[in-house]
Amino acid sequence: MTSQSIIEQSQRHIAGGVVSLNRKASPHLVFVRAEGSRLFDAEGRSYIDYHAAFAPHLLGHHHPEVTEAVRTALDRGWSLMGSGTTPWEAELSALLCQAVPSLERVQILNTGSEASQLAIRLARAHTGREDVVVTLGGYNGWHDEVGRAVMPSLAEIGPRISAGEYPLLPISAGIPESTQRRIHTVNFNDLESVENVFRTHRIACLMTEPVLQNVGVVLPQPGYLQGLRDLCDRYGVVFVMDEVKTGFRSALGGYQSVAGVRPDLSIFGKAVANGYPLGVLGGRAEIMNLFAHPDARKRVLVAGTYNGHPVNASAAIATLKILGRDGGAIYSEIEKRSVQLQQGLESLFAEKGIPSTITRNASALCLYFMNHAPEDWHDILEFHDFALDARYRRELIDEGVYNFPVACKQSSISAAHTEDDIAQTLEAARRVVGRW
Repeated sequence: MTSQSIIEQSQRHIAGGVVSLNRKASPHLVFVRAEGSRLFDAEGRSYIDYHAAFAPHLLGHHHPEVTEAVRTALDRGWSLMGSGTTPWEAELSALLCQAVPSLERVQILNTGSEASQLAIRLARAHTGREDVVVTLGGYNGWHDEVGRAVMPSLAEIGPRISAGEYPLLPISAGIPESTQRRIHTVNFNDLESVENVFRTHRIACLMTEPVLQNVGVVLPQPGYLQGLRDLCDRYGVVFVMDEVKTGFRSALGGYQSVAGVRPDLSIFGKAVANGYPLGVLGGRAEIMNLFAHPDARKRVLVAGTYNGHPVNASAAIATLKILGRDGGAIYSEIEKRSVQLQQGLESLFAEKGIPSTITRNASALCLYFMNHAPEDWHDILEFHDFALDARYRRELIDEGVYNFPVACKQSSISAAHTEDDIAQTLEAARRVVGRW
């Protein structure tokens, strides 16, 4: 089947034409196969992949050890038991707690959105409060309780304010106004506004990515994450660190291990199982044990038919073992390729005299067409050249290099990317920029 025939068939039967509407972008390519650092479309064209399916593929597509672990699990008769515990969930939970020191207890789920939903439920049960603080330009899942627009326009949110909060722009129709009133949006790197909201509302939890990685890569300013930790302690707020994107891609212990900040609860997904659907919620035993509280009135429900599915669990076990092998040596190899790409692009744009800045968190990076690293979403809205960003991505795709064709989306480097892949990418970028 051709790309066009597949698109037409999907449009006839799928609401919106694709099963996750955030995947819809122009050009609408149809990928049918992937291997290592490469994607292949229905016409057989090959692309060097920096999208990584919104970042899960830290080891690359179809990493042989992960694939073999899944095959072995099936050959051993690992199946969805749906009763009691299983050896694979026991092994996976131990590996997670060993990797991330703040995880005193965990629950294994299927998606990051499930994990963030349950984190908020736990925080409300623990504090007796209902309101939630989130960050502008962040994304914590598609559900109602964090359902604000990720990339609103300046006209919609207004100028930067501090101390204060921004109007909630729902990410979707169908979110009740009563729920919207419980969500408070502040800017990233703005401790003053966080404290202002803590003082004026009954906040159950603060949920934030430690690095904003849904609007590119926006790094925390020195002291920001520790400042959040201190404010949460002072006001009795549960600090939830959303490491769905940063977890395991930043370091085996998550970005929290890089920053030296210990949240109360953490959520993980994406890279933890290298492309298989798995989410993790974990943190302080005192809070996590509410899932099994002896008093039914204080007990928090966690349930899911597919939680700890053996295929996904086996993929996660293999992934974590690979990442931890030889003291995490694989991270050093990925870092080499990441530095190679960053320095190559910086040299190219400097040579061409095109204002640009590359921000990077380990293997995640973003090229901004502005002359400084952004501190928050307002900074990006004011200074980044969105039209040039979109053009650059579109023309790179024509050259066989795939970044998701929406401005400000991160590029993700994997262990499968070779020195030659990076060199080819830089040559493609040189051809693109040479035509401007």
